[in-house]
Amino acid sequence: MDSGTLLLAATPLGDVRDASARLIEALGTADVVAAEDTRRVRALASALDVVPTGKVVSYYEGVETARAPMLLDALREGRTVLLVTDAGMPSVSDPGYRLVTACVAEQLPVTCLPGPSAVTTALAVSGLPSDRFCFEGFPPRKQGERRRWFGRLAAEERTCVFFEAPHRLADALADAAEVLGGQRRAAVCRELTKTYEEIRRGGLAELAAWAAEGVRGEITVVLGGAEPEAADPADLVEQVEQRAAEGVRLKDAVAEVAELAGVRKKELYDAVLAARR
Repeated sequence: MDSGTLLLAATPLGDVRDASARLIEALGTADVVAAEDTRRVRALASALDVVPTGKVVSYYEGVETARAPMLLDALREGRTVLLVTDAGMPSVSDPGYRLVTACVAEQLPVTCLPGPSAVTTALAVSGLPSDRFCFEGFPPRKQGERRRWFGRLAAEERTCVFFEAPHRLADALADAAEVLGGQRRAAVCRELTKTYEEIRRGGLAELAAWAAEGVRGEITVVLGGAEPEAADPADLVEQVEQRAAEGVRLKDAVAEVAELAGVRKKELYDAVLAARR
């Protein structure tokens, strides 16, 4: 007997019109629908005018381990299991990872029905660089651990995306401002795609002061990367001399190295001449 397939399906963050055609089809045809909240998935199905024909079971953080054997049995028996969370992509700071790893270990098929993600949606609207980024989940709840967590991001040059609970947002932003500097750029994305969507952009200190007044809803924070430290022209002299030794004109060698290192050509040229004296 061929095994079934685990379908990881992204669900709308707020606006049900973001549901994909594949999600709608899977809701109506999957043998088992494993949902973070069964009430929410039934409400979603109703809004999409689809009736689940398979068994709907709960699959939230507290029952992941206990529920996995039943879902694995269903897959071994050739059934299709659809895994959805309350919003966004399963396994991204949501239930799903443990079941996926169990399937991978048994070589059971796993595929994804792509769609909404708070991580990439917030990144896209943040106005911060999106060519390189990292995702850090949720900051620790305790202040000391949280400050150390932000400390590890102090030199991170990539844009960083993380989630935070609304009642902890003000404290988290205040700690970030203290550790990373109040001028570090960030964006707080609240209630993405929903009726009261709000995007606040600014320095960490400014955003912390705003959040102190009270914030509600689902929160995604996008933190600007650290500015790269400027290279010392004296440390680049050897690279220039290597190019010069290969036959490159000194001015051309200086221009090449200066562009790559992000330093001014004149400063590097002067450093080369000083080293030759």
